Amino acid sequence: MKKPNMPKMPAVPKIDFKALAEDFKSLDPKDIGTWPLLPRLTVLLGVFVGLLVGGWWFDWKGELEDLESKRQQEAKLKDEYLDKKRQAVNLDEHRKQLAEIDKTFGTLLKQLPNKAEMEALLIDINQAGLGRGLQFELFKPGRETIRDFYAELPITLKITGGYHDLGAFAADVAKLPRIVSLTNIAVAPDKGGVLKMDATAMTYRYLDEEELAAQRRAKSAQAKGAKK
Repeated sequence: MKKPNMPKMPAVPKIDFKALAEDFKSLDPKDIGTWPLLPRLTVLLGVFVGLLVGGWWFDWKGELEDLESKRQQEAKLKDEYLDKKRQAVNLDEHRKQLAEIDKTFGTLLKQLPNKAEMEALLIDINQAGLGRGLQFELFKPGRETIRDFYAELPITLKITGGYHDLGAFAADVAKLPRIVSLTNIAVAPDKGGVLKMDATAMTYRYLDEEELAAQRRAKSAQAKGAKK
């Protein structure tokens, strides 16, 4: 059985570029209507490609860059939306945590004396040593350092006594209702078989409203001076 004859594909015409170049040399640019078909098609194709390139460079390029910028902005806004959505979902939990922080902060703040109560705190520290039979060679409050909402007051101590008595004194200071920390502790033998302890008792107090207001005014004046 013979196979049916398949139609043959038309042969692709070959372009003689050399002949085309010769045709262009003999063309009259002032009378395009008399040009042969192939040169006219070539010029038309060149003009079309030039229009595409010009349109991309002068118009489409900026539009594409703007589109890419909008896409990046869209992705950023989506991330911000998801982040705020997560915060909104966990809002009740955040409020509980904030209330717990406020409660803890309030408890710690109550352990700080105010300005009028500092004298009583110094007496408590002194009595804690005397109650253990210790001898104070030096009990000297230093200069206050103001922080954000509290002030630090270092007290230089030089105390003599027995080993166990010094340890009990440190424990008694730690049990005081106010926050007192012993730092820079140095213990050395002294005369009579006792020990001599040099230390710094760091005490704290919270700032009253007048001091906080003065601190805010100082920061505001400093910020204005920095802007000038």
